[in-house]
Formats: sequence, C-alpha cells, structure tokens
Amino acid sequence: MTHEEKRAWIMLVVTVVAYCAYAVVIVGRADGHPLSEVAYTGVLLWTVGGAIVAAIVAEIGIGMVRPGASREKDVRDKEIGRRGEHIGQSFVVIGAVAAMLMAMAGWDRFWIANVIYLCFALSSVLGSLAKIIAYRGGFQQW
Repeated sequence: MTHEEKRAWIMLVVTVVAYCAYAVVIVGRADGHPLSEVAYTGVLLWTVGGAIVAAIVAEIGIGMVRPGASREKDVRDKEIGRRGEHIGQSFVVIGAVAAMLMAMAGWDRFWIANVIYLCFALSSVLGSLAKIIAYRGGFQQW
C-alpha cells in the first residue's frame, strides 16, 4: 500500500468518525427541541479541529511504524490524487450552491452551516473513496 493510499484511508476514517461524532452530539443536545435551537458552533469547530489533529497524528503514527517507506509520488499517485480531488470537489460546489440558496431564502444559520459541513464531509469521503478504488481496482479502468 502506497503512502498516498494510506492517506486516503486516514482521511476517510477520520472524516466519517468526526462527522458521526458531531451528529451524535448535536442530536443528543436537541433533547426534544428543534435542531436549529441547538448550540452547534463550538461542537462544529471542535469536531473539525479534532479531525485535523487526528489526521495529522494518524499520519505521523503511520510514518513511525514504517519510517523507511517512500513518500515520493509517482505519475500514477499524482493522477489518482488529481482525479480523486476532482470527484470529491463536486460536493463542495453542491454545498456552496445549497448554502447560497438557503441564505437567499432566509433559512436559519444552523441549517446553512450544517449543509456546508455535510458537503465538506461528503467531499472528503467521496474523494477518498475514489482514490482507494483507483488504488485497489486498478487505475487503468478510469
């Protein structure tokens, strides 16, 4: 498994765990009240920050387990990375358009922030999955 494939796995796992943790905390805080009344800002910031730290720590841990592993990217790694990012970026655009439309319609900030966070998470998951599939299934099939 190449270093870039390991990075994709780390990003996939960290993103799913972080977003699920965020959703569980927010739903738990609702306690029968509307979700838009839940204090979400701190949880969102801590979840995103924690995910960034977790990804960095996981990558350092992987580097410590295999210190001699090559971190050089070959042409295949670069192309898989580029295509994976392009595939994942579709959800960033979807999230931006959705947030813009929600803001124009006067939706609550809770929903706007959460659709943006959801689309960032989906972008990361989709991009990571595309990279993993390319590494596992063969890049030539694209």
